[in-house]
Amino acid sequence: MKNILVSGGAGFIGSHLCTRLINEGHHVICLDNLFTGAEANIEHLKSNSLFEFVHHDVEFPYHTETLDEIYNLACPASPIHYQYDAIKTIKTSVLGAINMLGLAKKTNAKILQASTSEIYGDPVVHPQVESYWGNVNPIGIRSCYDEGKRCSETLFMDYHRQNNIRIKIIRIFNTYGPRMLPNDGRVVSNFVVQALQDHDITIYGTGDQTRSFQYVDDLIEGMVRMMNTEDEFIGPVNLGNPNEFSILELAEKVIQLTGSKSKLVFKPLPHDDPKQRQPDITLANEKLNWKPSIELEDGLKRIVEYFKEYRK
Repeated sequence: MKNILVSGGAGFIGSHLCTRLINEGHHVICLDNLFTGAEANIEHLKSNSLFEFVHHDVEFPYHTETLDEIYNLACPASPIHYQYDAIKTIKTSVLGAINMLGLAKKTNAKILQASTSEIYGDPVVHPQVESYWGNVNPIGIRSCYDEGKRCSETLFMDYHRQNNIRIKIIRIFNTYGPRMLPNDGRVVSNFVVQALQDHDITIYGTGDQTRSFQYVDDLIEGMVRMMNTEDEFIGPVNLGNPNEFSILELAEKVIQLTGSKSKLVFKPLPHDDPKQRQPDITLANEKLNWKPSIELEDGLKRIVEYFKEYRK
């Protein structure tokens, strides 16, 4: 049994990770300030003696004596939420990384940083490989998140080089699944919620821009495998589904699966919105023996059922 801390553990991804770790028999401390996380996401874990929820903001240090591993997930991840308070977003990324790295140093814990495909910006290399440095606007409305995560990666590398902290870095591509918020602002949840209500489905730009959609269970498997690699392998590693779809294709698939009467409505593309997003997962396949197993149609069926129940 390991003692594991998950920051952002009551969020969409964090709650699935906490569940996986508890099911494996580990003791889990879930830190969350509940800005985008929710206690409802971890309600099923609260009666478990291996689980501990702590209402805490990672902008401030957290103290505990014994830890084996830390998963640093804390940060709002959808544009609506991370742009709501841009200063807090970048403080969460930067101060949160500093505080969690400090805790890792104190406890000699291995620590994983949940970075993002957004560090690639609007890429000129396609698909995106880990060696690509990205094409990011440092002063745009998305930069609080993009540059915050890029700075987090820098901090992790410098703590590793200067203090011998055992680190892992993953870059998460578009992920969807149960426990997403209906007002999340991300494209899958937007489309499914709009379709179930027979509302117009909003497409920004022409809909030709592409994304690659990963079901949350596949991501969690990749995260755990990454944490369990030898100390010498630190990443960064892309975790995402390499199958690429246009936003228009996604909308049409959602309408088909829901039997919706929704019409497509086109609006201007938001500033700095990437035109393409597709991971090269060669490294994850080689080092983690990992690739996604849940394809888009199957995953969409699951999240459609989730949002149907959510509305009841």
